[in-house]
Order: sequence, then structure tokens, then C-alpha cells
Amino acid sequence: MDVGFFFCYSKTLILTMPRNNTTCLSIFSLVLFLAIFLSACSESEPPFECSDILGCINVPPGEPVKIGVLQAVTGEVAPLGQAQIRGLELALDKRNRKILAHPVALQVEDTGCRAEGGANAALKIIADPQTAAIFGTTCSGAAATASKAMSDAGLTMISGNNSAPFLTAIAGNPGPSWQEGFFRTAPNEENAGKAAAGYAYEQLGLRRAATINDNDIYTKGLTESFKKSFVELGGRIVLDTAINKGDSEMDPVLTAVVNSRAELLFFPLFQPEANYILLQARKIPALDKILLISGGALIEKTFLEAVGEAAKGMCFVGPTQPSGPAAEQLTRAYTAKYKEEPTVSYFLSAYDAADLLFHAIEQAAVRDHDGTLHIGRKKLRDTLYAVRRFKGSTGTLSCDQFGDCAMSSFQVLRLDDPALGLNGLEANVVFPVESKKSSLLR
Repeated sequence: MDVGFFFCYSKTLILTMPRNNTTCLSIFSLVLFLAIFLSACSESEPPFECSDILGCINVPPGEPVKIGVLQAVTGEVAPLGQAQIRGLELALDKRNRKILAHPVALQVEDTGCRAEGGANAALKIIADPQTAAIFGTTCSGAAATASKAMSDAGLTMISGNNSAPFLTAIAGNPGPSWQEGFFRTAPNEENAGKAAAGYAYEQLGLRRAATINDNDIYTKGLTESFKKSFVELGGRIVLDTAINKGDSEMDPVLTAVVNSRAELLFFPLFQPEANYILLQARKIPALDKILLISGGALIEKTFLEAVGEAAKGMCFVGPTQPSGPAAEQLTRAYTAKYKEEPTVSYFLSAYDAADLLFHAIEQAAVRDHDGTLHIGRKKLRDTLYAVRRFKGSTGTLSCDQFGDCAMSSFQVLRLDDPALGLNGLEANVVFPVESKKSSLLR
């Protein structure tokens, strides 16, 4: 008797067959079959071939998934940038700081909340071909330039803070600065100006308004939205002007406001320019009876602390404050991790942006048996465009074809007691506006 031994994946097949003519054909057929079978067993898995039209990022075993981070980390706007980064870190903590068993490496670059800063910071991120995606920015002006560079490089970018209508869509059409691959979980502020106009015209009966922007696409977008809505309601824009970033002497523009006989001043600026406007306006008696309304960038602890009693009676238009168990749980996690209360609520939308990005990477990636990840750039974009009913801390997220993923819901807040700080301001809603999300979904 002859004994044959065959091996496949450490399993041993023992064949014991009699050597005679009647079984020769059967043995030959069996041996041929086993030869083919064993040959297939010995073949290795075919190598991954990237067919993505924008290319693939390949992450070897043990190597990190690289995420670029574009935020304002210096200057007066730094608290907003810090809140974005902390929201990102909380989303990483949820996954034990790993994506599909790979560590995550963050490359943080400072945009300075300026257009040129956004472009320069984005180029530093894009220079590394292993960058999988970008998280940012803090300010919409920086996003406009950064997203252009990002899109041209075939990457994906998501923000938890950018809200200028110009970046995504206006009236159901692409905004002037829309770029393929840009997403956000901050609500499109196309309707923020509408909320401010409705409060001033319908609830307070004001008919003459002045606006000030700083030539940033965020502040221009909000003032344009306000002007359009205020005029449609029947109001009149008696002054539409701008300052420059870095200006500190505001008497000339405030004198123009007085001379226009405006009943309200809408100035959705950032710090420190907004601080100068407010503090110098309080020194002009003719402005005492003019309603001052600003934007969501000032719904922030450091601004309230910097201006103190001068902000009493001032109004702010911003996104509806998230509420519910998810937001409350995340706020507790924030306080436990950083040993302080949040200075601004926008860390919640930052968390959602990062969580949504990590989820999309997990869905889009192809994983080899050895742990290598292959992330198609176009596939990652398409995965985000296809997001529907994703449960976030700020609510349910669904991304449309322009990259807007959040519901558009705004409210007007009034600061009656500066001693109550940020919590007191956010609790004093004087004019809520609910807006449905665009129905133009891919």
C-alpha cells in the first residue's frame, strides 16, 4: 500500500489507496483534482489595485491614519479654534483614538482666521501625500481658500464651525466659494440674517437698519442675508458699510451710523473688532437707543468677559442651542476631560464633524488581511455625500449635494444680565426661527 500526504493551511489529508489497475483512473483524477486544489490554497491574496479616480491613501500595518487640522489657534478667535480641536479629541476618545485599529496622527496648522492663513495652512497639510482628510476650519474666510486647495488636491474637508452661506449653498444654488469635497456640521447661516431681520422688524417694529461687515465671507454673507430679509419685510437699509480686519479706531464708522439715523446696527464681526465697536459705541450717547445685534461668533465666554456690562441689552443671532441626552452627555465628558466648563457650545458640532468623518473613513476603507488600509479619495467623498440620518450630538445629520449636513435652525438671544455669563445668554431666547433642511439630496 502507498501512502500520500497532502498539506493545505496546516491541515493534513492522508490518502490510502490500493495500487491496482481498476482504481488507476480514479487515483489519477483525484490526484489531478488535489493538485489544482492545493495550488489554489498556496496562492496568496491578490494585491489591492486602486481604481479610485482621485487615487488612494494606503496605510501600512501599524502606521497612523493622518488627519490634517486647520484651526485658528492664536489671536482673539483662538477659543473658537480650541473648542473645535477639543470636539475632535472627544470624537477620537470615543474610538480609543484609533480608526480600524490604526492610530490617528493629527497635523495641526494655524490659519489665524484669515484667508491667506487658510491657504498657507492647507498647503502644508496637502504636502503630505498620506493625509487622509482635513478637519477645519474655524473661520469661513480661511475655509474659502483652504477648501479650494483641498478640493484641487482631491481630498475631503469637514468643519464644525464654518457657517457662511457662500461656502455651500444660497437659495438652493452653489455658493460662490463652494468646492467639491467640502462638508460641514455647522448650520448654513443663510437664514441667520433672516432671524435677526424678523426679530427687529416684526417683534420690535424697527424700520431703519445699518450694517457693518469686515469683508470676510462670513460677515458679508450674514449682512447680505439680513439686508435682503429686512428689505423684503418692508424695512430700509440706511447704511451698509465695512471695516477692515485689524481696525481698532471705530469712531468714524460709528459716527456714520449716528448720521444715518438707524434704529439698529447689525455687525456680525469677530473679536477683537467687535469688542472695539461695542465698547466705543457705549461712549456715544446718540447710540444709546440703537439696538445692537451681532452674530454667533460672539456667543462665547471670552467675549462676554472682555466687554462686561457694555454688552447688556445686546442681541446675538446664532444656531439653536443643541439639547437632549447626547449633548448633555458630551458636555459632561468635556468638563471631565478639560476640568472646566465649555466656553462655547460649538464643540458639539465639532464633535459631530469629526465623528462623521471617522465613520465615513471606516465605511470607505478597504482593509487587507494584514491590516493595511486603502482609502479611496473619491469614495470617501461619496460616502459623506450619501450620509442620511446620522445620529449626532446636535441632532440628526444628512448631507446634501452642497456639503451641508446639519439642520438650519436659528434663534436670537438677548443679554439681560452679564453676571449670568454664557449660560444666562444662551437661556434667554427672544426670537426662535426654525428652518427645514434643503430637500436637494443626493
